[in-house]
This record gives sequence, structure tokens and C-alpha cells, in this order.
Amino acid sequence: MGMKVSRRGLLGAASVGVGMAAFPCYAESFGAAPQDAPLFGPAPGVALLSRNENPYGPAPSAVQSITRWADKGCYYADGGARRLVEMLSERFGVGMDHIAIGSGSTEILMSAALAMKDKGAIVCPELFWDATVLYAQAKGANVKRVPLKPDMSVDLAAMEAAVTDDVALVQICNPNNPTGMVLDGEELRGFVRRVSQKATVLIDEAYIELTDRPDYSSVVDLVKEGCDLIVTRTFSKIYGMAGLRVGYAVTTPENVHAIRGYEMSFGGNTAGLAAAVASYNDAGFTNFSKDKILEARGIMLDAVAAAGLRALPSQTNFLYVEVPDADAMQAAMRERGVMIRPAYGKWKTWSRASTGRIEDVRRYAAALPEIIGA
Repeated sequence: MGMKVSRRGLLGAASVGVGMAAFPCYAESFGAAPQDAPLFGPAPGVALLSRNENPYGPAPSAVQSITRWADKGCYYADGGARRLVEMLSERFGVGMDHIAIGSGSTEILMSAALAMKDKGAIVCPELFWDATVLYAQAKGANVKRVPLKPDMSVDLAAMEAAVTDDVALVQICNPNNPTGMVLDGEELRGFVRRVSQKATVLIDEAYIELTDRPDYSSVVDLVKEGCDLIVTRTFSKIYGMAGLRVGYAVTTPENVHAIRGYEMSFGGNTAGLAAAVASYNDAGFTNFSKDKILEARGIMLDAVAAAGLRALPSQTNFLYVEVPDADAMQAAMRERGVMIRPAYGKWKTWSRASTGRIEDVRRYAAALPEIIGA
């Protein structure tokens, strides 16, 4: 890459944290937790920039609602689920039978993959948030991965060409994780209209609210057109509710029925649904949240430039940065109390770092040029 690399700061750290697992909840500790470690969230002094969380949530309106309804936790939460479905139905202009609620969008994504696996293969990009298809693959699904374009964007033409008669599901994350890149809205709409005539299309829009033009980039309006389409969204990102586990899908009634047949949760949880109902239309908070994320991303981009590196164009709350060695970068940051992601599979020179609290992002920004040796 034509840059100076500090052996002490980068390559010398490569042995630290070798073999970090793909499960961040277990892999990102600094050994035994201190007795004063919090039950939730990072330990004192740790800048947690590895999980694409939004530490500015949940919204005050969500917290107030959790407090209000906490003593009703003895009851099943179906009333809250129904209220949220009503709100989503109104927002997207579809019937309530077009909405599925899950324990985060992860449950819905996995349920959709399981529902389709016996009908045919799953087509997906070679690099995306693939925990859902890996889960289905472990259960016997046939997965066809399509290489990215040279610029690391999702190759829609190649994916469409991969949709043969034996394919049941086509899954895309838009914006993509871990690259952060968003697909052109009109190009994606054309893709969905054509491909959904051959197979179910699943678009994971976990980060869509963070894009420059959410309405343009989203394809959720195509559900009303009658496309065989599942669009998933989550309260984990812009709403800052990752630990409260609420996600949803907008799709056809037939797909809702199929998804519900594979869900493991039972009606949702009181705290999560109370928070979701209270904050879904809280534009004041979501605007504040997006502003903080964009501010943090700007700080990180400045640091990337100062280190002589480059990042892919991101419209999410994380950056994918080209570095000499992503695992070594993760280890070097870890030595400084900053948690970022190690390499994803064969992409050994690409490092993902999430936005977080501004003070934590500044720690990453200060460490990056030092580690690279710029």
C-alpha cells in the first residue's frame, strides 16, 4: 500500500488476540471481568467500536416507556406487539398481515432462510452480514455466493445471473455490512422487480435510516407493488436498542406466515416493545442520533486520511478501512483499549470500525496514525 508500518505498533501486535472468535460477545473481553464491570455495555475504559451499536440510545421516550410498563413484565407481550404492528402497517401503507415482528431482525432473517432452504438454494454476495445464511447452511441450505465488484460493491448483474431455477431466496444487505456501501435505489428496484418473479428477494435494511436518502435507497415500497419481497429493519441501530431485541419485516402475507413458522421467540418482550412503540415516531431522537453518528464518522474519516489510508464510501455507522493487516490492527487497537473488528474471512487487509461515543471515536482517531506509523 506504499505506507510505513510500525513493527512495534502493528505487526508486533499480531500475536495478541490471535484466533478471536466470530462471536463478539465472547471474544472482546480483556480477560476476567473486574468486579466493578457493568452488567451491560463495555467495561470502564473500553472504547467499544466493534459491534455497530448506537450508544446514544435508547431514546428518553423509550426509557420512560420501559419504566412505565416494567411491572407488566409478568404478562406476555402480545398487546405491545399488536400496537407496533399497527404502527408499522400505517407507516408503510400495508395491511397488518404484511408485518412480522421478531427478536431483532436477526430472528426474521434466520427464519426466512430456514423457511426457504427446502425450496431451493440461497444466492447472496460473497461478503455481507452472513450469520443468517451460515445458520441456514448449518441446517442443510445450499448457499451460492457471488463475488463483489472490484470496487467492493454488490454485483447485482452477477447475482441476477446466478438466479437459476433451483434458487428460492436471494439475500442482500443494503447498505452492506461490513463495507458500508449503499446500492443505487433505482438499480436495486429494477433488480427486485425482475428477480422476484423467479425467487423471493430478501433485503436487509438494518442501516437504511443512516443513508443520505433513505426513501430513495429503500425498496420497501415494492411490497405494495406485489413483489415477492421481504424487507427487514431493526431498532438496534438508529434507535439504539441493540440489547432490547426488536426487529420487523414488511412482506407478503404468505411470507409472514412462513417466517412465523420458524421464529423461536414468543410474542416479543415487554421492555423492547414498550421502547419501540414509544420511540418509533420520535423524530427528535432519530435526528439527534443520526447527527451524532455522522459527526463520529467524519472524525474517523479524517483519521483515516491522516494515516494515509482509505475507507470505502460508507452510509452507515461504521467504516471499512484498507490496512496492511486487519487482525494486527485489531490487536494493536485492543492494546489501547479500543475494540474494533478483526478481518472478515479472506479480506485480511480490510478493517471495520464502528462509530460510537465521540470521546471513544477520538481515541480511535488518535491511535490510527500512531499504529500505522504515519
